[in-house]
Amino acid sequence: MSDHVDGPRQIGDPSADLTDLFAFTSPADSNRTVLAANVFPSAGTQAMFSNAIDHAIVVRRLTIAGIGDATRFRSSDPEVRFTFRFDVLERATEGRRAAQRGTCTLPGGQTIRFVVDDAEGSTSADGTFRVFAGLRSDPFYLAWIVAEMKKFPNLLQHDNVLTFLIEFDTRRVLEPARGSLFGVIAETIPIPKPGGFIGHEPPRIDWVGRPEQTNMRLNNNGMAGTDDLRDLWNQQTPFAVSGELMPLFRKRMIDSLKNWDMRDGKADWKPAALAANANMFLDDFMVIDVAKPTSDTSFLEIEKSTLAGRPYQSGGGRTVNADVIDILLTWMVNHDREFLQGGSTGATKPGTSAFPYLASPNAELQNVAFSVDLAAPPDQVWALIGGFGGYWHPLVASIKLTGTGIGQIRTIETIDGKQIVEQLDAMDNAQRSYRYTSIAGIPATDYTGMLDVKPKGGGSSVEWRVQYMPGGQPDIIVKTISSTLLKTGLDSLRPRFGVPK
Repeated sequence: MSDHVDGPRQIGDPSADLTDLFAFTSPADSNRTVLAANVFPSAGTQAMFSNAIDHAIVVRRLTIAGIGDATRFRSSDPEVRFTFRFDVLERATEGRRAAQRGTCTLPGGQTIRFVVDDAEGSTSADGTFRVFAGLRSDPFYLAWIVAEMKKFPNLLQHDNVLTFLIEFDTRRVLEPARGSLFGVIAETIPIPKPGGFIGHEPPRIDWVGRPEQTNMRLNNNGMAGTDDLRDLWNQQTPFAVSGELMPLFRKRMIDSLKNWDMRDGKADWKPAALAANANMFLDDFMVIDVAKPTSDTSFLEIEKSTLAGRPYQSGGGRTVNADVIDILLTWMVNHDREFLQGGSTGATKPGTSAFPYLASPNAELQNVAFSVDLAAPPDQVWALIGGFGGYWHPLVASIKLTGTGIGQIRTIETIDGKQIVEQLDAMDNAQRSYRYTSIAGIPATDYTGMLDVKPKGGGSSVEWRVQYMPGGQPDIIVKTISSTLLKTGLDSLRPRFGVPK
């Protein structure tokens, strides 16, 4: 959600998948503006930036060309573009992981070199610009099962993303005396290369302006049977969406907003206001007034005020800690009649007031553990489940073993056709336990499992536990996969061995 996994290209290339865009006044210095974008949803601790794409944040000056039902924000040239390009990994040295460097090209063509994951970032010689790129805790949080409008804990708990960020002197770079209202977008673009025999590179892989343009408004899950327009939208040119396709996008937007309006069974939007809201969202860019203060609650305030026909009061934009989903849902579902608070009030880690503003990455191992008490003695249970290639789990269709002893590889094919590859790290038949590491098939890193059988009363107790770092999928998905494997396996032992009375 927000802009995570918002189409087939993004699912196929997560390193180019933009997840969020931020634009706000620096809380450390009101004379500086911060623009930040994230890519690579659910990035693992070893994630790196793609060296095959340009990561860009683009700014254009805006004017208000209409208010009320005629609301329109008009953008103008020239664009102010910040482009981040990343190098291949450098060779690792003893005791240190491989490093990655990059270059930020500024609007005037100057460049700043930086080292990925250096929290201090790099600053231009005159101090006007400061850049950062690296792994950070994902500041976005989604606390709804949106299809059912059901509150839920944060679905992106413990997730990380890759952030690229530019902070600059507002007056020197944007010249707000000439007009302080701006639109901001981020995009990922394939680096040009010689043409192939077939086809050509897409103009871009992803772009983002306001949150949830693709996943919630254009691909509304409450509108069954509609075509998925996300990939078509993601190929449009920001600030210049195709006039030929605009009627298609406009109809979908109006139909989608009508659907959102009725999620609570009450129509809060009049047709003219709803159409104006649709037109406003179709001009998809983050709106910020750099001469006014931004805050965690100023997101969409400029757009809402303009649609209501009154002067806006804040700088708009989007801060790291803004509660964008609840603000959006409240606006779309009930036109701000009653605030809709989801099941969480913040991300895994809140943003900070100091550079680089997004919190340090999540590096805590996550744990899943289940146990079952059985009536049979430990040796009898171990005889069935103690072999690394034991064919006893009901979700396993087949197991292939490669090698013997410690280091042995088992390749599991599950009954739904998935493949999991694991390596044996330790085996202790006397203590009836073994430890293994996941190599492939589970979207996680540092994934280690332990299975053991201990005596308990006249029977036994079996415990199966794993620990991991999410990588490539949200923690809730990794936890669900692991919990299903562990619990289903242990539950299958009850009818085989009985349970203590």
